[in-house]
Amino acid sequence: MSSDSSPPVCPPDPKPINAQNSPDESVTTACFSSSSANTTSSPPVDIPLSWPPDSKLTLDWIRHFSSALDWSSRNLPPSDFPSVLPVSVFDSLVLTASKILHKEPNCVRINDCLSLPDSAVVVVGDVHGQLHDLLFLLQDAGFPSDNRFFVFNGDYVDRGAWGLETFLLLLAWKVFLPHRVHLLRGNHESKYCTSVYGFEKEVLVKYDDKGKHAYRKCLGCFEGLPLASVIAGRVYTAHGGLFRSVSIPKSKRSKGKKNRRIIFNPEAAPLSLGSFVELSTARRSVLDPPWEGLNLIPGDVLWSDPTMKPGLSPNKERGIGLLWGPDCTEEFLKKFHLKLIIRSHEGPDAREKRPGLAGMDEGYTIDHVVESGKLITVFSAPDYPQFQATEERYKNKGAYIVLKAPDFDDPEFHSFEATAPRPEARAYYDYEDVIDSDEELDLASMVTAK
Repeated sequence: MSSDSSPPVCPPDPKPINAQNSPDESVTTACFSSSSANTTSSPPVDIPLSWPPDSKLTLDWIRHFSSALDWSSRNLPPSDFPSVLPVSVFDSLVLTASKILHKEPNCVRINDCLSLPDSAVVVVGDVHGQLHDLLFLLQDAGFPSDNRFFVFNGDYVDRGAWGLETFLLLLAWKVFLPHRVHLLRGNHESKYCTSVYGFEKEVLVKYDDKGKHAYRKCLGCFEGLPLASVIAGRVYTAHGGLFRSVSIPKSKRSKGKKNRRIIFNPEAAPLSLGSFVELSTARRSVLDPPWEGLNLIPGDVLWSDPTMKPGLSPNKERGIGLLWGPDCTEEFLKKFHLKLIIRSHEGPDAREKRPGLAGMDEGYTIDHVVESGKLITVFSAPDYPQFQATEERYKNKGAYIVLKAPDFDDPEFHSFEATAPRPEARAYYDYEDVIDSDEELDLASMVTAK
């Protein structure tokens, strides 16, 4: 099922939301626009924005924030961003969101949708700083509300010119509706990737002398993002996908010597799929997920890829994470009584180098169809990447997935074109020299980036 990229209209009236609204305030009050009509000399709302005295965001605040971000992206130089969102308001927003995120488990269980009539869950893939496409997606899918949940699969920043705006807008939605909007971590929510693909430089440019401070706050927030979700007990979502078991055989432990260091060589250990218990105990609060040692699950969840070749093997193309075949998809679904795996992580640039797997022209692919269910990749950044070194662009569509009651396991696919025209912007990284598909990582640089 596809939706075109015609000018957005306000969605049908949903049920009033129960968050921090005033009695007369509901989702119907907002009609967000990402059209070029916002190219005017005066802002559509009062700026700079201020933080609410009671620290409770409202839908009206988010509406103003969205409009201000859209307008400023079209009318102000990046260095004027503090005139829209002062660093003090930035601090309050990121701190409030970080406190919420750090309290969430590694794998968020989304079960409230089961008890709400006519509820739906929207699953979103990579957005990569493409603010205007995100604004359209939110408009097109229907904004988060009491019975409309959102799960974002990570990669909010890097490559696109508005990673900071994109991330902050999603944090605002998280603060406003913490139990309806779920933000998972992507591999680009890391120190290494943001230092290579532009987000670090973007923040330094936009906040100038406060840039290093703002960037550190973003990194701290990244560490709090959960790794995965399970929707209605039937759908597993994560940025990269499946993960290995890291349990240590009892024979490896030395009796009577509690303090002896355990030497664990993942290359020597046979690979097997991990459990949700292991996922729940992984240490996600790391700036860059390790590719060696005992804490391998975060790297697997964020960096792994499917393949058509059976089995589980190291992801040598990326240098971190795993490759897993249809047999592993079947094993995981069957073992945990699931019907779908929805992951992201691969845009059109990565997919053109993956023999046997479909391209990302429509913004989604169905990669494995097995007895117990399906594996799906969804990518929500159309015409990606924003900056390309070649004259011929991929011109891919973006997509999002809607899962509806009662079972939430029959995906509806919604493809959409890129919002046009995009505002003029300069890249924050050397896109002509940096590889486009995240492959062949410089692991030594990941060490020094810490």
